Amino acid sequence: MHRAIVLNKNDEGVIASVQSLTDADLPEGDVTVQVAYSTLNYKDGLAITGKAPVVKQYPMVPGVDFSGTVESSDHPDFKPGDAVILNGWGVGEGHPGGMSQKARVKGEWLVPLPSVLTPRRAMAVGTAGYTAMLCMLALVRQGVTPDKGDVLVTGANGGVGSVAVALLAGRGFNVVASTGRIEEAGHLKALGASEVIHRDELSGPGKPLGKTRWAAAVDTVGSQTLANVLSTTQYGGSVAACGLAQGMDLPTTVAPFILRGVNLLGVDSVYVPMERRVEAWDCIATELDTDKLESMTTEVGLDEVIPLAEKILSGQVRGRTVVDVNR
Repeated sequence: MHRAIVLNKNDEGVIASVQSLTDADLPEGDVTVQVAYSTLNYKDGLAITGKAPVVKQYPMVPGVDFSGTVESSDHPDFKPGDAVILNGWGVGEGHPGGMSQKARVKGEWLVPLPSVLTPRRAMAVGTAGYTAMLCMLALVRQGVTPDKGDVLVTGANGGVGSVAVALLAGRGFNVVASTGRIEEAGHLKALGASEVIHRDELSGPGKPLGKTRWAAAVDTVGSQTLANVLSTTQYGGSVAACGLAQGMDLPTTVAPFILRGVNLLGVDSVYVPMERRVEAWDCIATELDTDKLESMTTEVGLDEVIPLAEKILSGQVRGRTVVDVNR
């Protein structure tokens, strides 16, 4: 038997509960993993609360990522005892996910755990931190360097935003952090932000082109905030967009793109090719300050996850939440 959060749906909505399952409840796959840790991400909050149609079928075990040890494997790249990470691939949406003491997945979805990371630290990074690294690498590939000017991070107190601030500062960028919780300015500056602004500066109606303020940005918010970020980005600057906390719409014009040559870079974390996954995790293993990571991380047990789902959607969860599935 193993414990897992299970989502079911009826006429009243999604019902989440912690249940005991057997190996017979595991899905098809060629690698079975003893899960050590998962994380609570924004998408998990949507799945657990049913606030958005994230889950494709029910019943479903949520959790878009996990770390653990291979129990059994029919995949040539993995053997029992190997430490592994999984992010994305529809896990927790269409395939049972990481909020469980055991998971069965396709071996091609797994990344070997870098030797300098523990399973817990990997999930302190989690999909949010891995996405933050993908965003930074996208900006760097676009030619963004510290000498070009400030880099904005929106939703900076969230999981992606917190790690993005720390990563960008670690590479020498001057980071401006935008947050709705201005009382957390001290925490964000400890992560490396040189300036903290209130999200209200960016979340309301704006002009097609505003005064330029930053060379690049990592946006986790979308909607009007992303539109305003684009309209205030310097000529030739780049914006890596990876979130929709404010909404999926984008009320902008072509002006930033055709008059200032601004680049909008979409960053997906779910179906990223394996070589970029490995690159991101290798960079995380060597670049992310472990003390900063711990300062933004809270650990909870499996039974504590469901009440936190509403809080992460309302912006009441700071940084990263690691889930020890075995307590």
